[in-house]
Order: sequence, then C-alpha cells, then structure tokens
Amino acid sequence: MERISTANAPEAIGPYCQAVRVDDFVFTSGQIPLNPRTGEIEGTNITEQTEQVMKNLSAVLDASGSGFQHAIKTTCYLADIADFAAFNEVYAKYFINKPARSCFAVKDLPKGALLEVEVIAKVAKEHKDYVVD
Repeated sequence: MERISTANAPEAIGPYCQAVRVDDFVFTSGQIPLNPRTGEIEGTNITEQTEQVMKNLSAVLDASGSGFQHAIKTTCYLADIADFAAFNEVYAKYFINKPARSCFAVKDLPKGALLEVEVIAKVAKEHKDYVVD
C-alpha cells in the first residue's frame, strides 16, 4: 500500500491521507470543497462547491496516476438531497464514463460542506509518475 499526497489538493483534516494506491487501484479519501491554498470552504452553493470537490479529486487522482476516466466507483454524500439534480449536472461533466455510484443525504459534513465525494479508480497504465508519501 502506498500513501498518495499532493499539494494541489487540501491536506487531510484528520488522521488519514488523500489517497492510497494498492496494486493498480486508487482509493481516494472523501474530498470536500476546501481550497487547497486557504483550507477554507470554496463556494456558497452546491454548484460552486461541487466544482471545487472535482478540482480536488482531479488533483488527487492525477497524483495517483489515474483520472476521472478511470473511475470505477464513487460514493457521494450530500448535506441536502434537494441538491441532487444540481450536483448531478456538475458531476456528469467530470465522470463521463458513468462509473458505479452511491449517493446519500447525510446529516452533517466536515466544516459545514454541502457535499463530499470519494472515488475508487484504476491506475492508468501509461501514467507511472504518481506521488508517493
């Protein structure tokens, strides 16, 4: 198991890492809409916050040697299920391969975020310069 770390995504706010690579698979930790430079929530609505989450996931996946196109499964947590349609609009721009997915409404998320998303993906065979912690 290799821990993945990149400065292009927020540092973990607890005792975990941004992602782990096991063989040819990457398991990301859940990403909330933190700006990696400030550590603060980016965006005030579900659309803006989803865009930030996707930027964070992109950075972690890239550092892992993967990308959205290699996603196998996502798990999505929404603070308000009423945001489901707006969330899906942004999500669909990134996960064009339509991986398997679970999506839940939850009571609370860290730092008052409106969403959190985690990904399981394959490592791209052509991408070997991932960052290992």
